[in-house]
Amino acid sequence: MTKKSAPKRGNGSKATKGKARTGLDDAPRRPPATTEGLDGAMRALQLALDKKALEPVLLDVRELCSFCNYQLVVSGRSDRQVDAITDGITAGLKLDGLRPLGAEAARSGQWSLLDYGDFVVHVFLHAAREHYDLEGLWNDAPRIPLEVPPDARLPAGETYDLSP
Repeated sequence: MTKKSAPKRGNGSKATKGKARTGLDDAPRRPPATTEGLDGAMRALQLALDKKALEPVLLDVRELCSFCNYQLVVSGRSDRQVDAITDGITAGLKLDGLRPLGAEAARSGQWSLLDYGDFVVHVFLHAAREHYDLEGLWNDAPRIPLEVPPDARLPAGETYDLSP
């Protein structure tokens, strides 16, 4: 008497054995068809750099979230600079015809969030940036390569915050 095997389910891959099926298990990743928001995020980056923003990171979150396509993260050296960077981005994008759908924590000096729909801009004081660790939260998000001037990078060992 021969033993019949049970019919296989799924794609038969051993990689999915014992894992919950999500529908995305072995599907090949395709780049998203849209780059909506990239031009705005790059313009926001330039406006932030004009106000001496530091350590910019542009995250491509198109495959990871539904509320935006890109997240720009920058830092300022002081609470006043955080506010100045935020104001510079808002004013510059307004001249380009873009207005934020929402803004959070503006004027706190620690962190500002500007939501433009397809892209979001986070402007942090460094201590707040380390606390929220958005780059760690979005660790799976590809980083968009940026040409960053040397004065927007901090030398090793230097801190962002000028206060003692």
